[in-house]
Amino acid sequence: MASAAEITDLKFRELLKEVQLDYTPENTSIVDGVVSAIRDAVDSIPDGLPVTANVAPRFVRDVGADKVDFKFRKPKSVEIGGSYSFQCVARPDVSVDLFLRLPKECFHEKDYLNYRYHAKRFLYLCIIKKHLKSSPLVKGVEWSALHNEARKPLLVVYPATPKYNNSILEDMFIEENAEFIKRTFKGCKELGEALILLKVWARKASLYVHDCLSGFMITVITAYLVTKSGKNSISSSMNAMQILRITLDFIANSKVWDSGLFFQPEGERNVSNKERKTQLQSFPVMICDPCGNYNAAFRLSPSGFQELRDEAAVALSCMDKCEYEGFDEIFMTNIDYPAKYDYCIRLNLKDNHDFHVSGYCLDDECWRSYEQRVLCVLDQALRGRTKLIRVFWRNASSDCNFENGLSMLDGEPLFVGIAIGSVEEAFKQAVLGPSPEEKDKALEFRNFWGDKSTLRWFRDGKIAEVAVWEHEAWEKHLIIKEICEHVLMRHLSLPKQNIITIVDQLDFVLRHDNKDPVSHAGSLMKAYDDLSKHLRLLDNIPLRISSVQPLDSAFRLTSVFPPVPHPLAIKESARIKLEKHTATCVQPLEVMIQARKLEGSGNWPMDEQAMEKTKTAFLLRIAERLVLGIIDLISVTISECMTKLSDELHDSLHSKFGITCTATEDDVDIFVSGYAFRLKILHERGLSLVKKLGGQTKHVLSADKKLFLRSQHSSMIDGLRGRYPIYGPIVRLAKRWVSAHLFSNSLPEEAIELLVAHLFLKPLPFRPPCSRITGFLRFLRLLSEYDWSFSPLIVDINGDLTPDDGKEINESFMSNRKQYEGNMHNAKPAMFLATSYDKESEAWTMQSPTVAELKRLAAYATSSANSLTNVVMKNQLDAYGWERLFCTPLNNYNAVVLLHRDKLPYPNRLMFPSEVKLGKQVIRGKAGKAFQPFLLPEEMKKNLGELKNKLMREFPDTFKVWCDSLGGDAIGLTCGNKKRERDDIDEDKDLFDTLKAVGEFGKGFVKSVHLLKTPKVSS
Repeated sequence: MASAAEITDLKFRELLKEVQLDYTPENTSIVDGVVSAIRDAVDSIPDGLPVTANVAPRFVRDVGADKVDFKFRKPKSVEIGGSYSFQCVARPDVSVDLFLRLPKECFHEKDYLNYRYHAKRFLYLCIIKKHLKSSPLVKGVEWSALHNEARKPLLVVYPATPKYNNSILEDMFIEENAEFIKRTFKGCKELGEALILLKVWARKASLYVHDCLSGFMITVITAYLVTKSGKNSISSSMNAMQILRITLDFIANSKVWDSGLFFQPEGERNVSNKERKTQLQSFPVMICDPCGNYNAAFRLSPSGFQELRDEAAVALSCMDKCEYEGFDEIFMTNIDYPAKYDYCIRLNLKDNHDFHVSGYCLDDECWRSYEQRVLCVLDQALRGRTKLIRVFWRNASSDCNFENGLSMLDGEPLFVGIAIGSVEEAFKQAVLGPSPEEKDKALEFRNFWGDKSTLRWFRDGKIAEVAVWEHEAWEKHLIIKEICEHVLMRHLSLPKQNIITIVDQLDFVLRHDNKDPVSHAGSLMKAYDDLSKHLRLLDNIPLRISSVQPLDSAFRLTSVFPPVPHPLAIKESARIKLEKHTATCVQPLEVMIQARKLEGSGNWPMDEQAMEKTKTAFLLRIAERLVLGIIDLISVTISECMTKLSDELHDSLHSKFGITCTATEDDVDIFVSGYAFRLKILHERGLSLVKKLGGQTKHVLSADKKLFLRSQHSSMIDGLRGRYPIYGPIVRLAKRWVSAHLFSNSLPEEAIELLVAHLFLKPLPFRPPCSRITGFLRFLRLLSEYDWSFSPLIVDINGDLTPDDGKEINESFMSNRKQYEGNMHNAKPAMFLATSYDKESEAWTMQSPTVAELKRLAAYATSSANSLTNVVMKNQLDAYGWERLFCTPLNNYNAVVLLHRDKLPYPNRLMFPSEVKLGKQVIRGKAGKAFQPFLLPEEMKKNLGELKNKLMREFPDTFKVWCDSLGGDAIGLTCGNKKRERDDIDEDKDLFDTLKAVGEFGKGFVKSVHLLKTPKVSS
């Protein structure tokens, strides 16, 4: 229990919080502006102006003064004094004392007699009052008296409230402005059509925000360009698209904004240059209404104006760079906040009274003032890291009831959108401050950053203040989140639970044992480099290895779960004590090798199967040399070689390089530093092989052709990832989502990598994503919204494709679609992905997804995209909204096979255990002892074969198999619609028996099989 002293102290602290004035820059700038306006008004008084008793004859008479005439001289100084100058003003009575030092030239030596000083002092203030009243920044000037002393009057200056005034003037001249707009647009069809297009663009670009754009403002801007004031930039001979381009270019690039937009007045009133300058000082942007009375852009904030100009520039880029003058990008793409901003923050301020403690309506409303406070804090904290920060609070929602007063208008959260300029800058771990010698700046730095500020001594001998956020490479995306939370808690006293930053909510799907396995990328690349070096140094082999290239996605950091070092794949592993949960599986990573003079040998067979066996013989020789075996590959058969080599490998752990190898009939695996590398040989002769299918010779992808395509793809994607560091995490989220919804058989990982690459290479109308959640949302929308039936997706990673290449790809696509006219549901490829190495989409999507699979995939993507958008924007604190993005419904299948969770190859990767509550249970089985995901000490278990492959082989015409290859415990089975041939009861019994066979087939691994619904029967 708190002591009496602590309670008393708390009360005093709370009282001080209530009465202390906010001295943040957005508030002090208002005072500074008023003081500057007063100085300007005083400076405008002519020097030497005669001042006589006639200025205030009655005051002079009543105080009994004489000889009061003088010539006006400007004050020696105009300075802020009193409590405000040392930040000790007590609310709610807020006033700022302004001291004017009167010049000696206005007085005589004996003026202290007969109240002459008092009279001259008053006359001097009378002259100042007259000129202050003519200043547009001064709303009113009144008299008061110092401590009720009538002979010492004071001037009380009320600063003008520009937004308040404009709010009134807006209504006063609404009819005149409407009439002007109506006259401007009347009779010009093209101008009206262009305005409609501009409004569609603004709505799609999410620019209709209170501090950015409105329908009236875009109308005024367009009208301005029609008039003489806008140099008649728009003429009656232009069509709508020309007017649209001119208006967008004016918004994005015109320098007229610096001096403000002023219409040539229709009446007698003319706006002087002085008035223009004064109004520009009051507002960041000036659009003087057609009647010349007020600023139509008085609500427009600097950040809102920046966003407006940025979006206009992007729209122009779309018109120049995209097909059909950017029609789809500008008018059909929804650029909402979750897809536009890289980081989104919601501040829950319901029942938070701090933001309106000074009142709801000052010059600006308290909600707008609080927006500026938040923006000011974040802008200082994230300086150099961001391209744009937007803060807006939609406090007046459509369902609010103003009859209940303004205190109820805090239900919606305040939204912050942050656009990153560069990932490298955004993810810097330190904010460098001034040196301790710069005492004032160092104190300011420490006051801002608080306990995050510390002194550091750098290697070059420099000592400076720094604020540091130390993170591993795979956690650096959290830095901006932590910076924002720190400064908002420190400067706005917001509790952490009320600050919701959208950044890491999906990280859980990429973690394994609470850590991202990408953290092992350094050890993987070192192991690969060691292997590559050893392979190039090999001698006494039939071919000399000239190049080694990694193929697996783990090397390009796009694998959802890249392997971690396995203790049994490390030199002298017998001495290693295995952890409790050591995985059974050692995931092999494919590596492609090429050799000198391999192509020149005339002894290579031209049959693909024979060529692959010959390659295996070479790989065995490589393995032999790595472990210093003594196998004669010339005198024994390949099968005998592998048997003999496997025996030799067991005894060759202490080889020249400390490398272990294993061999099967098809593969040779090399173990280095805990990783398994599977070697593949590329022979250029194999690139043009043909196969006989069904008695006919058809062009199909040979093993060498597939290797070549994989090598090209791997190289290009790795280069792209180097250009865009955030690419890898976005791909991994996309792959995890595809697998979680049982599409592992439908969409290859290379296709997913190309889809995400498209987001970076052709991002318009966005900019390349700089955060994983934003990129993931755009991936989902690409899947769901792209017109796959009538458009190829061209992914030009290195900019190699020429216009002729693009024409060739489109002609190939059209030719392909023409083959399936009237039969589009069988079109292949349904998803046409063209690259510089694969212009006809043969590599990844020729067989899958099918049209039906792609339709299903798009439907799932639409649902997930909508859910993700809602969870980003809504005030939802629980994790369920995020988890459901990766939780797939099981009621969309005819049957579901559930697997024993503790027998999965990687049980820790299972996100959500599957449950089936509908339908009939066909069979239930116990877990078999043969399936063991974890090793027991000094015991090796065989890896589990993929049940889904067996199902596809055994029941090819019965089921379509849907699975999660990354860690799911459910397999979905769908049956095609069949024509009615027999009685429904017989059909159901056959299906029931077939599902029983599925359960028996996976005995020991299958937990249960459920029949949810029978396939539809067509008559």
